[in-house]
Amino acid sequence: MSPIDLTIFEQLKAGGRLPSPKGSALRIIRLTQHEDVSLSELAHAVKTDPVFSGRLIKAANGANRIGARAIVSILDAITVLGVPSVRTLALGFSLISSYRRGNCSNFDYPRFWSHSLVSAIAMQALTTTTHAAPPEDAFSIGLLFRIGELALATIFPDKYSDILGRFDNEPGVRLLDLEQTNFMMTHNALSASMMIDWGFPKSSVEPVSFYEALEDIPFDQGSRQFVLTHLLALSDRLADICLAPPEQQRAMMPNLFLLGSRVALDADKLAVIYDKVTKEWLEWGELLKISASQLPTFKELTQIQTSPTLELDDGSILGEAKQRFRILIVDDEANTRDLLHPLLVKDGHEVFEAGNGQQGFEMALELQPQIMLVDWQMAEMDGIELTKSLRETKIGRAIYILIFTSSDEDDKLVEALESGADDFMSKPLKPRLLAARVRAAQRIVMLQQEVERDREEIRRFAAELAVTNRRLQEAALTDSLTGFPNRRYAMDRMQQEWAAGARNKRQLAVMVIDVDEFKSINDTFGHDVGDTVLKQVAVALKGGLRGQDVVCRTGGDEFLVISPDTSLEAALACAERVRHAVHETPFVEGQLKLQGSISIGVAVRDVAMKDIDALIKCADRGVYIAKQHGRNYVATLQTVGKA
Repeated sequence: MSPIDLTIFEQLKAGGRLPSPKGSALRIIRLTQHEDVSLSELAHAVKTDPVFSGRLIKAANGANRIGARAIVSILDAITVLGVPSVRTLALGFSLISSYRRGNCSNFDYPRFWSHSLVSAIAMQALTTTTHAAPPEDAFSIGLLFRIGELALATIFPDKYSDILGRFDNEPGVRLLDLEQTNFMMTHNALSASMMIDWGFPKSSVEPVSFYEALEDIPFDQGSRQFVLTHLLALSDRLADICLAPPEQQRAMMPNLFLLGSRVALDADKLAVIYDKVTKEWLEWGELLKISASQLPTFKELTQIQTSPTLELDDGSILGEAKQRFRILIVDDEANTRDLLHPLLVKDGHEVFEAGNGQQGFEMALELQPQIMLVDWQMAEMDGIELTKSLRETKIGRAIYILIFTSSDEDDKLVEALESGADDFMSKPLKPRLLAARVRAAQRIVMLQQEVERDREEIRRFAAELAVTNRRLQEAALTDSLTGFPNRRYAMDRMQQEWAAGARNKRQLAVMVIDVDEFKSINDTFGHDVGDTVLKQVAVALKGGLRGQDVVCRTGGDEFLVISPDTSLEAALACAERVRHAVHETPFVEGQLKLQGSISIGVAVRDVAMKDIDALIKCADRGVYIAKQHGRNYVATLQTVGKA
């Protein structure tokens, strides 16, 4: 398949402006391109980027089979996902980090990534249910199948902004038509070309070109590509619903049901998928720093609303509720069921019937009605036995149960109420009196729902408060410029590692790192350039350190690296690798290109040191020696093998 003219695509690639991975993601991708790479080698490379490591483990747990043990190690995550998926996830997460904003004024970058994230989670959930594609691949497909939009906004920011403005203001105009006219390609075709270039399987990419034009798809109904195309459309629609204003969400649901029906996904399956996706959207949003919001449950979103009704003279059941109720009639007399059913339906309720108590019990657990109208005297499981059995279940405890009885004896009525019934009514039934009893039941159920909504709101508020507190705590321990832990965190962590080393006789090494001539850079080029240098030094430091090392920014141009379980010899080797990484990384700011370097002092804990201050001071003196050697140097006061 050639989604767009290959010459055009090669020209776009040669221009160097197509969205592409950077930093540690690029190193991981290049490593995965070697056929002989081992999983342990790949795991070691992933561990150098703690942020990607956490995201990879979460993705692996999302793709893991139900009931399997939770994945906590990088090696296990890679084993579950496979090398190709690790490569595409590194690609996707790198693009999110690098393209959060841009120059296309009418392109909503935050909304694009929020939409892409929902689509990714939805595709993983949908393929898990339908088995149309491996769930470990589906997340990446869902994350990137609209990447062509971002590419057009990146390559042609002004022109694409004008096109988006016209699309928003001219009803009836198709974005795909505007793109084809102006660029000789559509965002879907460009997405497919980019994904093929990144190594996605052709069979997984073909549906990307057709998910917005289902009437034109060339695939046989029921084929894998047919199903995948509809799953992409479903993911896209579900993301639209999640990001739509609340007053528009309900009206968008019928199209979701229609798309689901084409791939054998009924309302119950869609409900499970929707609730799973909206829950995980919040979790992923927090992890990736992408906007995500609390949404109503599928049940709340699809609840049918009706207007209040007036009482009629014909004795029909009259509802004051503003929502449709599920009502289950359990009675072995067909005449009673025939009397009640049309009256309740006329009032807008969803009505079900059971001919005996056992059948009523099974239907109640399956349908979860809000109200049950139950006859006492039935041959198979009478009303009292049915009520007691239901009250022993979690679902049954929430149902409002009204019992019909032919007896007016006080003892019988007390027995009915003590068995768990909410109300009773004597036979023969009087329609107007029954109307009042049902209205009372509706009010009680709505009050219970309101209480549950209040509880859910409190739980949500508590969860948001916990997240806010955690973020505030993280902010208090994080350097805002580099994203590294700050001095306060460094000192707390040093105390922990010092205590652990004392208990377990473990080695502890530190590196103190100074950026050479940093004051001169600030004075000559300004603080903006100085900040850029520090951020680029931070990236180089992270790339040169090991997974077990903790790097913190402790001052203006000073960094501290904590290396548990590390000998002096290993720490010196690591420091030399870090020094070389910084020296080989030019610092670029606009047209300015600087060659930077760092001086590193290394120290390891020995018996003469009383506390962490002594250890840090020893490393700090190593920095002084490194400066005396002309900078761009690693030094220590200690001797290898005698620390």
